[in-house]
Amino acid sequence: MSSKRVPFYQRRHKHFDQSYRNIETRYLVQEYAARRAASRQAATYQTSSSLGKTTCRLCAKRFHTSSEEASLDYQAKSLEQKSHHASEEKRIRFVSDLASLHEEIHSARLLARQQLDKVAIQRMVEEKMALERYAVEETISRAPEILVRLRSHTVWEKMAVRLYVTVQGFPRPVVQWYKNEELITPASEPGKYHIESKYGVHVLEINRAHYDDTATYTAVATNVHGQASTNAAVIVRRYRGDEEPYPAGILYGHLPLPLDMCFTHFDVQFLERFGVTFGVEGDTLTLRCGLLVTPELTRLRPRAEWYRDDVLIKESKWTKPFFGEGQAALSFTHLNKDDEGLYTLRIISKGGVNEYSAYLFVRDAEAVVMGAPGAPMDVKCHDANRDYVIVTWKPPNTTHEAPVIGYFVDRCEVGTDNWVQCNDAPVKICKYPVTGLFEGRSYTFRVRAVNQAGISRPSRNSEAVAALDPVDLERLQTIHLEGDKKIVIYQDDLEGDVKIPGPPTNVHASETSKTYVVLSWDPPVPRGKEPLSYFIEKSMVGSGSWQRVNAQVAVRSPRYAVFDLAEGKPYVFRVLSANKHGISDPSEITPPIQAQESIVVPSAPGRVVAARNTRTSVIVQWDKPKHEEDLFGYYIDCSVVGSNHWEPCNHKPVKHNRFAVHGLATGEKYVFRVKAANAVGMSENSQESDPISVQAALTCPSYPYGLTLLNCDGHTMTIGWKLPRFSGGSNILGYYIDKREAHHHNWHEVNSSLIKERIYTVEDLTENAYYQFKIAAANIAGIGQPSDPSEHFKCEAWTMPEPGPPYDLTFCEVRNTSLVILWKAPVYIGSSPVTGYFVDYKEEEGEEWLTFNEKPECHRYLKVTELHEGKTYVFRVRPVNNAGIGRPSDVSEAVLVQAKPGTKEITSGVDEEGSIYLAFDCKEMSDASQFSWSKFYDELEDSDRFRIETIGDQSKLYFKKPDKEDLGTYAVAVSDTEGVSSSFIMDEEELERLMTLSHEIRNPTIPLKSELAYEILDRGQVRFWLQAESISSDATYRFVINDTEVADGETHKIKCDRSTGIIEMVMDRFTIENEGTYTVQLQDGKAKNQSSLVLIGDAFKDVLAEAEFMRKEFLRKQGPHFEEYLNWEVSEECEVLLFCKVANTKKESIFRWFKDGASLDVEELPDLQKGVVCFTIPRLSKKEQGEYKATLSDDRGQDISALDVSGKVYDDMILGLARVSGKSASELKIHCTPEGIRLQCFMKYYTEEMKGSWLHRESKISSSEKMRIGGSEEVAWMQICEPTEKDKGHYTFELFDGKQSYKRTIDLSGQAYDDAYAEFQRLKAAAFAEKNRGKVIGGLPDVVTIMEGKTLNMTCTVFGNPDPEVVWFKNDKELELNDHYVVKVEQGKYASLAIKGVASEDSGKYSINVKNKYGGEMVDVTVSVYKHGEELPDVKPGGSGKARPVAP
Repeated sequence: MSSKRVPFYQRRHKHFDQSYRNIETRYLVQEYAARRAASRQAATYQTSSSLGKTTCRLCAKRFHTSSEEASLDYQAKSLEQKSHHASEEKRIRFVSDLASLHEEIHSARLLARQQLDKVAIQRMVEEKMALERYAVEETISRAPEILVRLRSHTVWEKMAVRLYVTVQGFPRPVVQWYKNEELITPASEPGKYHIESKYGVHVLEINRAHYDDTATYTAVATNVHGQASTNAAVIVRRYRGDEEPYPAGILYGHLPLPLDMCFTHFDVQFLERFGVTFGVEGDTLTLRCGLLVTPELTRLRPRAEWYRDDVLIKESKWTKPFFGEGQAALSFTHLNKDDEGLYTLRIISKGGVNEYSAYLFVRDAEAVVMGAPGAPMDVKCHDANRDYVIVTWKPPNTTHEAPVIGYFVDRCEVGTDNWVQCNDAPVKICKYPVTGLFEGRSYTFRVRAVNQAGISRPSRNSEAVAALDPVDLERLQTIHLEGDKKIVIYQDDLEGDVKIPGPPTNVHASETSKTYVVLSWDPPVPRGKEPLSYFIEKSMVGSGSWQRVNAQVAVRSPRYAVFDLAEGKPYVFRVLSANKHGISDPSEITPPIQAQESIVVPSAPGRVVAARNTRTSVIVQWDKPKHEEDLFGYYIDCSVVGSNHWEPCNHKPVKHNRFAVHGLATGEKYVFRVKAANAVGMSENSQESDPISVQAALTCPSYPYGLTLLNCDGHTMTIGWKLPRFSGGSNILGYYIDKREAHHHNWHEVNSSLIKERIYTVEDLTENAYYQFKIAAANIAGIGQPSDPSEHFKCEAWTMPEPGPPYDLTFCEVRNTSLVILWKAPVYIGSSPVTGYFVDYKEEEGEEWLTFNEKPECHRYLKVTELHEGKTYVFRVRPVNNAGIGRPSDVSEAVLVQAKPGTKEITSGVDEEGSIYLAFDCKEMSDASQFSWSKFYDELEDSDRFRIETIGDQSKLYFKKPDKEDLGTYAVAVSDTEGVSSSFIMDEEELERLMTLSHEIRNPTIPLKSELAYEILDRGQVRFWLQAESISSDATYRFVINDTEVADGETHKIKCDRSTGIIEMVMDRFTIENEGTYTVQLQDGKAKNQSSLVLIGDAFKDVLAEAEFMRKEFLRKQGPHFEEYLNWEVSEECEVLLFCKVANTKKESIFRWFKDGASLDVEELPDLQKGVVCFTIPRLSKKEQGEYKATLSDDRGQDISALDVSGKVYDDMILGLARVSGKSASELKIHCTPEGIRLQCFMKYYTEEMKGSWLHRESKISSSEKMRIGGSEEVAWMQICEPTEKDKGHYTFELFDGKQSYKRTIDLSGQAYDDAYAEFQRLKAAAFAEKNRGKVIGGLPDVVTIMEGKTLNMTCTVFGNPDPEVVWFKNDKELELNDHYVVKVEQGKYASLAIKGVASEDSGKYSINVKNKYGGEMVDVTVSVYKHGEELPDVKPGGSGKARPVAP
């Protein structure tokens, strides 16, 4: 693989999308396009010139003239033949043009009208928007307000100063800057001042501050509503003589002082540190470290740097460092395996470097395809050129998955999201030459791994790389002139006379692989001005023929990857350069090159050795493989001994042959293996390491703590202390004590030999002197660090009557809301013995102490409960005697009240021999750990009652003679662990259970899976049976009924299946004589058992009845019968279906339906062969209630099934209908009537018996005169009579089916209410008008037949409010009143027309028009007059005979 790094100008190259290129690249592309256009134009000119040499212009002109004359003769003849068609074609064309012109005029008019409408609408919208914008601006307008004011600064000369002010207001205020009340303009001193304004934050930057810049600076914000200002002082200090604000040589003369440089001494302490961290790909994560920096300066602080594997981390889209507010943090926006490694935080200042390190592990995200490998990592680009780049990566670890068989490389052009796969077949090694790139464009790459299960997730994208030739920069020459002027020229400009380029040189293979060879060469010298391209040719050694490799696409880069080479065959290559002038001669032929790997798969690492490190980690070391060149690193796997299940320890190759494996289970045994990885693949796994138990390595113990003064008599002091938190992996052998008197610097040892106990009396002290003590613990590894010096203790005799302080406060059984505190009795008891203790506690940061126990506790332990999970508490104990409350103990260390993950408890049990025990397991044990059992938290010493047995990480406490004296609280604690402990309360119930189990083990019985039970068989037989866990072939048994043994026979069939342990007895006929007790007795060797079943009284009657029922059922099923009795269901069409299943039928079988004893007729007889018979109730109502029966009969017998459709069954049917209707219910709709507004809900079926309810604003509505509730078969409605404003709001119709509610809601407010109310008013007015308009109530016939000469009197009743006006018409003309025609209206409601002496002329259509201000109607009467002696004419009415409405 090429080791060339990406040139610096490519790393700093700005990447644009495909719409924007850098100016230089666009210039080159344009120049190249112009040259190609010029060359094509020249070629065209040469072609035309070559054609012109064959014929002169004069000859050509003569030839053209003769041709024209012949053509004219031919045209004349043609015109004569077509003359008769000319006029017809002209007419048709004129008509067509006229039609098209008319259509165009019509289209133009429509388009003009649309444009005018569009302009009018747009103007209207703009006016409305301007009005709304003005209204909004008026509401939010306010004067400028300064949120963050200017701050004063004191700086050194030549430093940059930035003044910030934050302003809000509307319209946006304009901010102006003043220096000593003089306006600052950047144009007055170019480069001196820089003013920015973004999102309300305004900045004034003063570059290279000078002593004269010391002044008062003011920012004034102004808008139309007012003005606001703020000012601050800037003091620029000038250093004197040897005083230097920054070291010489660090800063360039034209750069300001970097803000992150620190040249002040700081004291840095790490308070909270991030530990070993485990993450998953795709997660977000933050490594955080709490810091205490002294002194704390606002504008000056040390520099924080983050490193991964000793490589500085810079801010990017993946990592965001932060330093401030007392912490340093590194945030990961999207974890990848590339982020795995050792992270180091370094705080750098003049006082030195403080650093802290911890490892971050990142495991693979869950695969998209089960069994697919993890994603590759560390994708990088090398050897980039105009159209070529080599992409490399590192392989993933495949511990669980199948091996990787290849990789796919994808590319994406910067600025797009279009990923293109570069290789068609998976590439087997971890590098790939990507060709076909476009010059000047930028690309990113990613890689996906492939195995037999599928394709992995893609790797993290590589950094963007530009397809540019690095040689172009070398061909640039810069000539510097006076001042800042310079001239940049290309070396190509100096090679003006070169046309055809020379051949390339130094052709060689820079990369070889089994699948390709990368050829590299040097461009020709001189190369000329024109752009170069290259052609590569190959030849198999001995063939004598050359084949061009890139015949389709010219190569722009001086390197090329040649694929499709025969494996094992040598080839030679040559390269030709070309430009627009031609192709050069071939280069020199390369030596024979064979496609083969330059590196091979690494060999397996050597011997693997694991050593202890901490409680959860192990150091793994291994011998490097024989050939370690070009290794990416190593992968380590671990497995719990005996599981044969391997887990990856690291997910990114480590380069060293030593690695700390974290995240292991304490006390568990592991084995490890290692494999090496390079670009070709993975080595074989190394041999497994020897098993190792995860324990802390053997070290010196930590220091004791909690030194306290327990007693003093004026010449001696008794002191006590607590155990070191960590024993160092072995037992503590003893302690050394040092002392010193106050104001003395030298320490003096108190004891020369080790002290075994944690309490000691120091003698030969001076009375009233002050002393300090410190203590160091020792184990077999050596003496640990001494404790911190104690506080000053005064050697003064204690004479107070109250007791001294308790000591050695320890904690155990820390759970989520409780803990147990233990302590030791005071050494100094005072004037009387200690009678009890008070336990006080408080939160660590709290101030007020709380006392847990109201009365003194007589024991030296107490369980403190009702604590808050996750809180940290401190405790103290106060002793009590007859004189009062004594000195409190020292405040304990802070205790976090939270159960640790995996916390185990004591378990009770009985072993195989029947011994009762308590057991406890601890995986966190070390070699120095010991189990300590206690009863009531006092160590067990009675060997006559207890026996302790410890094997490995498990300890058992055996009870030798268990009885009631063993009741109590038992506890166990494991030393040299992080507080592993537990307790168990042995109460009477638990002891009785264990003793019963012990008795059963010592006195064995045959275990039974099931006791003696009975079963009713199909034919009414009764089967008695029991099942033993297991019985041997020698087992014996017998059945006893009422103290009489029963033998196997015809009436009692007894058998035993020894393989299943089932013993049974079947009684063929169960009668009333069989009442009694049934017993089965078993014996198998020494084990015995028996089981009894009592069938007396009601229990026997139930069995007898069930047996008789089953016998009858068997007989019933011999003929046609119901396999399933009548049942019901509701169809989707809201029909109730009564159905049953029949069986054992034949063609002669008859099926009939009955209701309340009456036969029901059905349209067609059911097909009994289908097995299901159904009866449909289309619309269920109360009239359908009753008892429905189905009968099935033939010559073999009859069966009946009945269903009472009433009561609960009927209610359930209604609920079933409600469920179907509720699902089909439409949204609520508004329907207006003259009485009010009606809300309707349509559904498949509705009846008032359904549990439907209406709600208004979540309040249920009852039917009333105001709110009428009703419905029909397909609609439920609620009518709001005479609606008012109070009736607005949300209305809900709810239908309940017994389990679920179906709700439909409508908002009757706003426009919906206004529209509905307007429609209601309209209908109400129309109804009122209809009610009060003039109308004819009755009395007029449709036809009147009368003899001539008689008087006709037509009378009718009319109505109207106000009284209507009555007008009579004859043949649609108003009737003229006279003596012949007499009209009367009596009492305002009786109207009559009298015709005296009718004649034939009076025949015709008469109409009465009744009308008032609300309208009226007109009723017609046909009158027929006949002469005396004529037959009565048959007259039909002329109109419809109905009243016709008349408008008001």
